[in-house]
Amino acid sequence: MRIGSLLSAWGRQRRGAPTLTPSGAGPLALKVGYLSAMDVFRDLPKSEIQRLAETTTMVTVSKGRVIYRPGESNAALFLLKKGRVQIVRESADGRRLVLATLGAETFFGEMALIGQRFPQDSTAEALEDAVVCVLSRHDLERLILEHPKVGLRFLEQISARLLETELIVEDFAFKSVPARLAGVLLRLVETAEDRDVKASHQELADMIATYRETVTLTLNRFQDQGLVELGRRSVRVLDSVALQAVAEA
Repeated sequence: MRIGSLLSAWGRQRRGAPTLTPSGAGPLALKVGYLSAMDVFRDLPKSEIQRLAETTTMVTVSKGRVIYRPGESNAALFLLKKGRVQIVRESADGRRLVLATLGAETFFGEMALIGQRFPQDSTAEALEDAVVCVLSRHDLERLILEHPKVGLRFLEQISARLLETELIVEDFAFKSVPARLAGVLLRLVETAEDRDVKASHQELADMIATYRETVTLTLNRFQDQGLVELGRRSVRVLDSVALQAVAEA
């Protein structure tokens, strides 16, 4: 299983779960709808979903806002209900590496599952306006103790993330910039509503730990080969098969 298929499963929305709440629904009803849609909570009874909705805090995070920084020790798990959040590592000289770009119906800040004594070593920032539910570590521990299957669901997704990290390390060790960029484009297009990857050249460069100029040159080459079509802050994938061949080179 490669990067794209793994990441598309992160926080995959549960089939048949409600994604919309009635018009004019209050905050509690909104949270119930959001929580019910999360795959990790698919084994919970409605009464527990209601209880979670009453104990979690729902906040709106504006685009560009940092949710937590390296060194902070969070005693909470963040449930992303709407929008996109990226997890970033930054070197001492300011270089950035995007570890993950997360969409709705997933979670982050999973160090709360391990314990408060483990600080975050990355930054979480909102790529667009996002709605986040904050679940305290205390409530998380109670939830897992009373509903062990929830713990298993979290382990499934965290295991997928660890495997994803191993694949990223493998790519950096053995693959060229064109191969890494092709792989990122294929991953992102899997979760796009159309064939357009909404990302700037700098954002793509951060995802593969290279320079923006290098990404621009590589994308122009891909376009000349008929693999992609470049737009304003977007890349349309035209030939997934050929792009996959580049990614696996």
